[in-house]
Amino acid sequence: MLSAMSTMVLGGCSPAGLLNGASRLVGDSARLAGSGIPFGDDPRLKLDVWAPNRAPAEPLPVVVFFYGGGWAMGDRAEYGFAGRALAARGFVCVIPDYRLVPNVRFPAFVEDGARAMKWVADNIAGYGGDPSRVAVSGHSAGSYIAAMLALDPHFLRDAGADPKLIRAAALLSGPYDFYPFTENRGRDALANWPRPQETQPITFARKDAPPMLLMHGTADTVVQPRNSRALAAALTKAGAVAETRFYEGKSHIDTIKSLSPLFRGSTPALDDMIAFLARYDQAGA
Repeated sequence: MLSAMSTMVLGGCSPAGLLNGASRLVGDSARLAGSGIPFGDDPRLKLDVWAPNRAPAEPLPVVVFFYGGGWAMGDRAEYGFAGRALAARGFVCVIPDYRLVPNVRFPAFVEDGARAMKWVADNIAGYGGDPSRVAVSGHSAGSYIAAMLALDPHFLRDAGADPKLIRAAALLSGPYDFYPFTENRGRDALANWPRPQETQPITFARKDAPPMLLMHGTADTVVQPRNSRALAAALTKAGAVAETRFYEGKSHIDTIKSLSPLFRGSTPALDDMIAFLARYDQAGA
């Protein structure tokens, strides 16, 4: 095991790729039910589907997971560890790619997420998933995309999907209230938009928003924990269901790496996610 991990590090594997490679060797058992499935015309618009090893007796709840990377990097193939973790617990998990900065700017990556959700609504039944029980999840910039899809209904509507498709959201270390843009990632991805408040998930907090779980490490210096506090407060004030989990002393990376079997004890994020989704008709095993 250690020699395999050393080979990946020496070969220049990214941190997410390292977690993914290791998870193939130890831990969660699931199958890649579909790989590189196109959901749009751009070469980037492909997705993977993870499912439990055993065919279900009835359709399973679905989680669409959006990875992070500052809207500028990332690849679905490196996040199989997240798909395996969720599939091993009774979900069908979809991991889409999306177009990246600098080739695109806001709102293109959110629109790509909406196209992926439309594909899920139309096709996930063929992979054992229940299109009436769809949740979203993600990490960092991926949590941003998931939050925008859950809160601003025009994205799903414009993609031809029902804005009520998303039943719940369980989000890791996401930026939801970060204008004015004070660092390059936000400026590069979003500062082009002439109405900056429309780029902020907190702007769209509303009473009928899907139930949301916002998870964050208190030592996160990449995306400040105040983002989760602020969005949860806005949702609660509006009358929506919002819960938070703050992991003492944990960093931006700790939350996502705890989905990998190698670091499962780093935070209880996976268990918190599963328990939350189970309460909103997304029951996992």
